[in-house]
Amino acid sequence: MTEVDLPTRKKSLSLPQRALRLLTSTFDPRAWLHLLKIVNYWNYSHVAPLREITMGADCRISPDVNFSNAQNITLGDRVRLGSRCFIWGGAGKGRVMIGDDVLFGPDVLITAANYRFNDGSPVTDQVMDEADVIIGADVWAGARAILLPGVTIGDGAIIAAGSVVRQDVPPFAIVAGVPAKVVGTRNISK
Repeated sequence: MTEVDLPTRKKSLSLPQRALRLLTSTFDPRAWLHLLKIVNYWNYSHVAPLREITMGADCRISPDVNFSNAQNITLGDRVRLGSRCFIWGGAGKGRVMIGDDVLFGPDVLITAANYRFNDGSPVTDQVMDEADVIIGADVWAGARAILLPGVTIGDGAIIAAGSVVRQDVPPFAIVAGVPAKVVGTRNISK
């Protein structure tokens, strides 16, 4: 191997260099201005919407869950929302209704509105289509699952990680894939 072919490694900073980096970043006004932007974002996407959501008892919501149009979101009792979930009600009539004992893994996205894309350009100027998303009781949605407008998820269903749900899911069904398809049935014994 020639010198050119050798892999490069990340340069490691010494303790005094790391201390100097910490000190300079502490007094950098850009860092503090950015912190204000982060606090503002957290307030309008999480803190303020929590006051508008209709929420049941004993819900556990990760502090980095993002809500939009919270007046159109209803959570049942004992709902657990994992880190970085996005729950977006429609700006008009599209509601997101989540039943009791529902569990979402991280990064689950539910939206009750979707942009049209054939009405002209740009897409963000086009009308949004809205439809309710209804999630039954005892549903589990795995990490990075996406539920699109107009779907109804039956009680006891499981949505596999990474699935995109475009149509209704029967009760106790296990769905997976893009688009999500029924791959099994949940066995419930009491």
